[in-house]
Amino acid sequence: MSAAEIREEAFALGPPGTILRGTLAVPPDPARVITINGATGVPARFYQPFARWVAAERNAAVLTWDYRDFGASGAPYRSPARMTDWVRHDPVAVRQALRARFPGLPLWLIGHSLGGIAAGFQEDIAEVERVIAIAAGHGHIGDHPPGMRARAWLLWYLLGPLSTAALGYLPARWLGLGLDLPKNVFWQWRRWLLDRGGPPADPALGGLRRPGITGPLTLIGFSDDTMLPPASVERMRAWHPEAEIELRLIRPGDHGLAAIGHIQAFHSRNAVLWPRLIA
Repeated sequence: MSAAEIREEAFALGPPGTILRGTLAVPPDPARVITINGATGVPARFYQPFARWVAAERNAAVLTWDYRDFGASGAPYRSPARMTDWVRHDPVAVRQALRARFPGLPLWLIGHSLGGIAAGFQEDIAEVERVIAIAAGHGHIGDHPPGMRARAWLLWYLLGPLSTAALGYLPARWLGLGLDLPKNVFWQWRRWLLDRGGPPADPALGGLRRPGITGPLTLIGFSDDTMLPPASVERMRAWHPEAEIELRLIRPGDHGLAAIGHIQAFHSRNAVLWPRLIA
């Protein structure tokens, strides 16, 4: 299908106490629906070129959207939003709206980092036909290589706490971490990365859903990702013991690229990778 056949629509949803906004890329007669759930600090607009490509390649209605009080979905500066809201509530509300809009169509989830990590905590995850988790894993500050570990230590123990306490939000733009984040999102994110138990050990999330993902689950890691290295991605296997898991490691050199890292697989200049992400 030609990308020219894809139309884009504004998406807006108002769960209790918030509003979620995004963009829906829709082919003339979609065969499935796909949500792209983003990484912490990364706005939905970053994923839109990839979403338009996926819509054409998979004949799918593809939604990119922002978590509550973040990006197009609102300001983080006086927000009570927690990472729990982003993990358990917002993705489920989005899927409910998509099921109402496209009844009967199979639904896929492509989750980048947080978007993939979160899937196991969502009450309707068994209804999702396929999950692709990209650069998503059970990480800890100790998993970072030494240079990244030093920067992470500064973020979690010094710059992040001080700036968030002073301003009432995390100034992520200033710290080179994407868009600014609500304060409670930062504190919960910090707890996960400093606790060897990670998200499953956070009582606010209520534990992993059982049986969790039972269908196809693709775990994709990048060899040069210092934020969530391949070993962290592989640990996600244990979260979904009944899933049909494929673990896929992508090396930038195999695709003629100098680097991929944690974020840049979705950039248009790295579109050579995109078929590998949805294969």
